[in-house]
Amino acid sequence: MAAHDKPILVFQTDFTYAEGAVSSMYGVVKSVDRELEIFDGTHYIPRYDAWSASYRLYQSLPFWPEGTIYVSVVDPGVGTPRRACVARTASGHYVVTPDNGALTHLVRHVGIVEVREIDETVNRNPNTRGTSVFHGRDLFGYCAARLASGIITYEQVGPAYPVDEIVCLPMPEPTIEDGALTGIVDIIDPNFGNAWTNIPLALFEQAGISYGDMLHLRVRHGDEPVLEADLPLCRTFGEVGKGELLAYTNELMNVSFTMNQASIVERYGIGFGGDWTVSFSPLGEYPLAAKSEAGR
Repeated sequence: MAAHDKPILVFQTDFTYAEGAVSSMYGVVKSVDRELEIFDGTHYIPRYDAWSASYRLYQSLPFWPEGTIYVSVVDPGVGTPRRACVARTASGHYVVTPDNGALTHLVRHVGIVEVREIDETVNRNPNTRGTSVFHGRDLFGYCAARLASGIITYEQVGPAYPVDEIVCLPMPEPTIEDGALTGIVDIIDPNFGNAWTNIPLALFEQAGISYGDMLHLRVRHGDEPVLEADLPLCRTFGEVGKGELLAYTNELMNVSFTMNQASIVERYGIGFGGDWTVSFSPLGEYPLAAKSEAGR
């Protein structure tokens, strides 16, 4: 297989760059095949957080070329009986990961057509068999490199198991009820402090809500109220004054909410996941142009 025909490898982990784990994984890949291309997704997934690993796969994997092999290692159960797998998506990508919930968003939004458990007797680094706590290097990275290089086929990863046995985390569906749109805070933007919901713009359009309309926002964590406020649905952040609340459509065509040039996450202590519910109720039109001028 020529170098330019080999799949790209993309890695995401919760390892950070504070020590040598990422370097060791890349070293294993290059020891298998020096021609393989390696790129970083992120190595700053929150520690042990399979939900975030799942969301970041959903956020970025579809934008990589078909055939890309994504290695996602957030593995608090490393060495335990949890399955280590390689999933093949409906979009033609491969994900090498512990089957611990990290495939949840891909199952829901992209589709997985086949999943295989990694055969450790064949596809585990034979030079590190004395340890069971670094499968990112010894199993996932090693197996991914063998697959990308063409040393093994997908069928040789290991035995297939039913797609409906993939571990999925609870994820409520967005709904419309009595004119209100309800969903969850699916993830937060840790740099800018925006809160991303799982409610698609198409559902707002179905409810007759348009850009320029005012919305009443409610955020709850379990049974506890966290935030209740009115805000406009905007196309851009600049349609409100600095520090003011707004809702907008994020890069995945879901509606998010934030503050212009400020962190709504820090201001109100907003988290994410299946127990962080959010609802929007329409209130009518909002004079965005006038408000934008007033905020300058």
